[in-house]
Amino acid sequence: MQINFNNMLSVISLKSTWSVKIAFVMIICNLICIGIGRYAIKIRGLGPSIPILGLEGLGLPELLATTSLGHIIGSGTIICLKNINFI
Repeated sequence: MQINFNNMLSVISLKSTWSVKIAFVMIICNLICIGIGRYAIKIRGLGPSIPILGLEGLGLPELLATTSLGHIIGSGTIICLKNINFI
């Protein structure tokens, strides 16, 4: 299976600019992933603790993992919303 990089680059426009809508989508995706990760991660609190808004047991490794997943999901969501001309 051959990947055509020209088609891939046409989907991800280089003229994309940051906007409040894009930031809002990324923030929402990160918050959803943090909320899901809070209950989905079985072994929590192994690293340094970050007490944010009373979320005991949510440490630095868990926060980095959930926000990394949130950025992956957020970037995919932004690309999809741009393709349907919603953003």
